[in-house]
Amino acid sequence: MSSQIDKLVREVSSWPGISIHAHRFGGTEFRLGDAEVGHVHPGGVVDIPFPRAVRNVLLGEKLAEPHHWLPNSGWIAFHCRESEDLRHGCWLLRLSYLRYTLKTASDPQGWLQQEKERLQISPEIAELLEKFAPAIAA
Repeated sequence: MSSQIDKLVREVSSWPGISIHAHRFGGTEFRLGDAEVGHVHPGGVVDIPFPRAVRNVLLGEKLAEPHHWLPNSGWIAFHCRESEDLRHGCWLLRLSYLRYTLKTASDPQGWLQQEKERLQISPEIAELLEKFAPAIAA
């Protein structure tokens, strides 16, 4: 399991602006500036904060689980149990990263389009993420 977590940490830490910190409840926390993009616990549980609307879509599409301690919040959880789970854990963390980077991107519309294609984001999630890009907000 730890090799999968190590791969996840290496991948996420390679994204521009991401810093790595010890998480207060154990594990590794990923931050973009002062914002927590998410964290991974030693057992492979990835916890990620999202606005409730995004969280609800992720849960509805069975792409994540409710957070174990904060099930009624915007937080989601995902269990990296097997090697193929690594890609999905990184995908969820990249959605969180995208949400934060849209706020300050020099070309938020271009950045969102690029990431929509790269991540194959559903139209419903893309519409929710557009609200974080000031230049293209509805």
